Amino acid sequence: MSTRAVLEVIALDAGDAVAAQAGGADRLEVVTDIAADGLTPPTGTFTAIRTAVDIDLRVMLRLADGFAAGDVERLVRTARELRAAGAGEFVLGFLDAHGGVDLAAVERIVAELDGAPWTFHRAIDRAADRDALRKQLDGLPGLDTFLTAGSAAGVDDGLPTLLAEAARRGEPGYEQRLLVGGGLRLDHVPSLLAAGLDGFHIGGAARPDGWSGPVSAAAVAEWRRAIDGE
Repeated sequence: MSTRAVLEVIALDAGDAVAAQAGGADRLEVVTDIAADGLTPPTGTFTAIRTAVDIDLRVMLRLADGFAAGDVERLVRTARELRAAGAGEFVLGFLDAHGGVDLAAVERIVAELDGAPWTFHRAIDRAADRDALRKQLDGLPGLDTFLTAGSAAGVDDGLPTLLAEAARRGEPGYEQRLLVGGGLRLDHVPSLLAAGLDGFHIGGAARPDGWSGPVSAAAVAEWRRAIDGE
């Protein structure tokens, strides 16, 4: 069984997905509307990507910019529709007005996922208390990953937090993989690998022409080599 680090790439459409897989991505985060930091894609976009590639897909469950859950029952219906279309992995995360985890919303949606694997996304970087959030989420079915930069400002500022949390892996609330993303650069990779971090998430870094251009297989391959230590 391979133990190589996971490389996850944001995909907006099937073309992105094909290029990311060709470059060596292990998994895709499927979203739309990157101007809002990634919202739930249309079901048709998911199915087109699912048809185009055979790597794992994690589909965003987020209906509006920001980290409030909003219409939870609509999120539940959306999750149900995506599951019916074949989605088996998800990304979500909601905070309340005080920066605490919106546990009621998260639990309601997770119940609909019926044990499917999911990532708690960068809402953790806006949380009032990261440790409390982790411990409140501990034990929820399917939660296997936190997507985080360690700071709302990005990996440059969050690196000490990432390294400290990596050192706590295995403690209650810290069993999940840390998937590092948000201002992540290639020069961050060696120190993250040295600390035992084994998950990397890229969006704009996979697109040499910016978000108006497609994912580049060559750019993804460069990241693949870096995290494989080549």
